[in-house]
Amino acid sequence: MKKIISLAVASTLTCGITFAKEIKVGAVMPMSGPIAQYGQVCYLGLELANKLQPTLKNGDTIKIVLADNKGDKVETATATTRLISSDNVVAILGALTSTNTAQTIAIAEKKKVPVIASVATNDKLTAKREYANRVCFTDSFQGEVVANYAISQGYKTAVVVVDQAQVYSLGLAKAFEHAFKAKGGKILEKIKVTSGDKDFKAVVSQIKQLNPDFMFLPLYHPEASMIARQSKQLGVNKPMFSGDGVANQTFIDLGGDAVEGYMFTDFFDYTNPPSKTSADFVAFHEKETGKKEVNSFTALGADTYNILIDAMNRCEDPTDSVCINQKIKETKNFDGVSGMISIDKEGNSTRSAVIKEIKDGKMVYKATVNP
Repeated sequence: MKKIISLAVASTLTCGITFAKEIKVGAVMPMSGPIAQYGQVCYLGLELANKLQPTLKNGDTIKIVLADNKGDKVETATATTRLISSDNVVAILGALTSTNTAQTIAIAEKKKVPVIASVATNDKLTAKREYANRVCFTDSFQGEVVANYAISQGYKTAVVVVDQAQVYSLGLAKAFEHAFKAKGGKILEKIKVTSGDKDFKAVVSQIKQLNPDFMFLPLYHPEASMIARQSKQLGVNKPMFSGDGVANQTFIDLGGDAVEGYMFTDFFDYTNPPSKTSADFVAFHEKETGKKEVNSFTALGADTYNILIDAMNRCEDPTDSVCINQKIKETKNFDGVSGMISIDKEGNSTRSAVIKEIKDGKMVYKATVNP
């Protein structure tokens, strides 16, 4: 009889125990290919955030499943489909560029899997997409920041060089043009280029003839760095400004002394951490990597992970993707690595921007611009 009672008690206790499980989160990043620099530094943020917070409050373990999209739209579609169908991820972080992130969102939307983008800034990215979210600012905000700066410096005319193959570039150019014109500025010309182009001498010669006060290049670092170098070769010495697409060391390495004085918008500056949470992450980054400098994409990668974990912790079932998505959109005043972040019902974030300038081969903080 005692044995039977003991077995019954043991059985009851076992039924009351909730065993921790492993939950998979997908990450679509360009770890190889022409924009691998972006993916590598962003994924580092995910890895570090996962090391700092590897489990949910209920004890479940988070496993990040990485898929390299090589910076390609077709590879992005394949990677996203595999993560959802084969790996059964509850959410996806990525896929960096607006073009590729839009592809990920289109597929995830049909499966009701939330996506949190780290640096995809195109305004239309979240439009009519229930499962789309981001922690970065939008191009309309970024474009206005650049326009305001240009006007404040007394620049009245500008030439815009836009990459017709990238929705990021097209959207940012449009936002800048609208804001610059509204403040009395004049666009002398909008010159179209294409990702992968190498020879920009004709473009630079045209800019030299137009003689603008200011050059705005909403491009990624490969093309922006080559235009800067060829501008110097042809004697074009005009102020140059880009968006976050050049916010990495590779841009400086490729541009050399031709990018000295080059300015750009960014999301974060490790020398000015906005909170203790941010400062602690900077210290942890140095401990883990041996490097003091924290790339802004690393900070935003960490923020996508941390906001996801926060949302999962607020769901009764942390594997319920519908609940996770709802809680992401209820994020208010989240103390992120890159600053305070709120996400609205459209999935867009409200946050600050910073302006940086390249001096002596380093990215130097100039100012913080609040929304």
